[in-house]
Amino acid sequence: MTAYQSGIAKFADADTVIFGISTDDLDTQKKFAESLNLEFTLLSDAEGKAARAFQVLNEKNMANRTTFVIDKQGVVQEIISGGDAISIDGAAAACSRLQH
Repeated sequence: MTAYQSGIAKFADADTVIFGISTDDLDTQKKFAESLNLEFTLLSDAEGKAARAFQVLNEKNMANRTTFVIDKQGVVQEIISGGDAISIDGAAAACSRLQH
């Protein structure tokens, strides 16, 4: 999340909105966002419904780190998983490609 916060300008330039989502509850999300001074919204998937739907829920009932680039029509255009999901470069490049 800190990488996305520090690179938030890359996404603003691509007319992009960032959301973070995890299986933590709302209170935990709020504290986490405040501790990092995040400028983007964190969403709670405490029941794991979204994680299941996107097939990223692991055996510990936690969502694996995954970045989804979704276009303005709500279509998933790119999925970045594993260690690359933490880096903003791939997501920023994917968002930029959507503009062209």
